Amino acid sequence: MKEFIYNEMMVHVPLCTHKEPKNVLIISSNAAGFVTEIQKYMDDISCDVISAEMNLLREVEDNKYDVVISELENDAAVLAHINRVLNEEGLSVVKHPNLDDVDANKNIMQILGKYARIVMPYNLGDCTTALLASKEYHPTADIILNRADLIDGLEYYNSDVHPAAFAMGNYIKKEYLGIIKN
Repeated sequence: MKEFIYNEMMVHVPLCTHKEPKNVLIISSNAAGFVTEIQKYMDDISCDVISAEMNLLREVEDNKYDVVISELENDAAVLAHINRVLNEEGLSVVKHPNLDDVDANKNIMQILGKYARIVMPYNLGDCTTALLASKEYHPTADIILNRADLIDGLEYYNSDVHPAAFAMGNYIKKEYLGIIKN
């Protein structure tokens, strides 16, 4: 997959879902592409970056972030800390195992479901997926179309790709029935 597609989908889907993202936390050992995408916004968005290490996440301030983009391996402790640093309208995007790894994904989605009203997988453009977990905003109903269409310099993401990324085949819908919260 072209790196720009991954970076655009990991950044613009959450930033065009949240009503007013001001504080973003990126948890990644290779965050440069994400930071480049965030810099395309005309809004005043503060972006903090920490390496993909659990010990660093423990030090992050409570309730500070509107959006967390994480490449950490997900377990209950990591997801609890991500929830802790999100504010009451916050949303997160996390990497996860392939949707064919049903048991691992159900576990992650159920943990996220304790913290978020909405938990949905979405396509990153190469048949791999990320999980969006939101306390307030729905990624297809609350997309900020004006923001999505006015970002300069995008090569893949747009306001048509955004909701289409959440379309899942029937076998996934059946397998994750009651686990995906939308």
